Amino acid sequence: MTGARDADRGSVAAAPGSSRAVAHPLRRSPVLVLGLPRDPAGPRHVAGFLAVTVLTVLVTRGLLALTGFPQLGGDGLHIAHVLWGGLLMAVAVVAALSWAGPVVRPLAALVGGVGFGLFIDEIGKFVTSDNDYFFEPTASLIYVVVVLLVLIGEVIHGRRARDPHETLAAAADLAVAGIAGGFSTRARRQARELADAAGDLRGAAEVRALLDTVEHDARELPDPISAVSRTVVRVSRRLVRVRWLPRVTVVVLGVATLFTVGRGVVLVASGAELPWWALVGMLASGAVSLVCSLVGLRLVGRDRARGYEWFRRAVLVNLLLTQIFLFRVDQWGAVGGLVVDLLLLGVVAAELDVLRGRGDDDGSAAADAARDTVPAR
Repeated sequence: MTGARDADRGSVAAAPGSSRAVAHPLRRSPVLVLGLPRDPAGPRHVAGFLAVTVLTVLVTRGLLALTGFPQLGGDGLHIAHVLWGGLLMAVAVVAALSWAGPVVRPLAALVGGVGFGLFIDEIGKFVTSDNDYFFEPTASLIYVVVVLLVLIGEVIHGRRARDPHETLAAAADLAVAGIAGGFSTRARRQARELADAAGDLRGAAEVRALLDTVEHDARELPDPISAVSRTVVRVSRRLVRVRWLPRVTVVVLGVATLFTVGRGVVLVASGAELPWWALVGMLASGAVSLVCSLVGLRLVGRDRARGYEWFRRAVLVNLLLTQIFLFRVDQWGAVGGLVVDLLLLGVVAAELDVLRGRGDDDGSAAADAARDTVPAR
């Protein structure tokens, strides 16, 4: 494969005085050797896919409840929406396999997310002997599947730093779309930054030269996932400038945790038949989340980064553990808590990005949009 045939596995020496001198690792990961570089936009596409999946499940359940759960078919036939889900997933796969370059991936994530949502919504029919769509643990099962996919995405994209070979491959991937349709100012800047991140890696200079030859074209295929992502980042980074945000974060986490615990206690007191393990798990994970948030509040005054790391742990405990048990106890009533946790995670992640020195590209994105309104000379 292409990755195995590359000869630049050793350190690459840069010209004296070069600002892009980079000492590359002697050995690349086995995945890279197989020719499988990670897409820098991959985390955004995966997050968009899963967000659309969850939204599709909620919308589907809501519409079916409002319309009295109608059935499409007749004379013994029932066309379940799992079939439409499978069809949309197939369309997403065919699209991803048919077009080269990165432009099609957001569309595939969107269509595939809708399809997977329609598919996973009927999981109750496939884990019960009587094909019970209203199987009580359905919400928990769907949530567990989404959490597992999130963890898989984290293993792929979050476990190790990006290799220069991957950033160079991503720049070349963007060049594929640029050669065919031209570059907007934003797309050219993004591709150039990726190529520059590769330093003096073999082929980097050629990729940069290729990017410079791509024609200008302000038109881009609409990308709702990226648009929503940029909006979330912009809003959350504005919120983190508020001085009293840490206290609000802890208060919201505490209220959410106490509500979860209180909900379990009320259900037990009312005589509801609930699995003991769900109640124990909900109470234990809620307590862990509350302790993590209090530790974060204690540390945030002395070390803001460490404090927010503990806030992040508190939210992740809620998302990865508490919500699973809560969905089992309260079925679809747990959606409100899930939304709160996701909002908190977005704010905490934005603050950590700022503390780690990651730039905010809102200003450059606005400038790019303005420049794209001016015809290229």
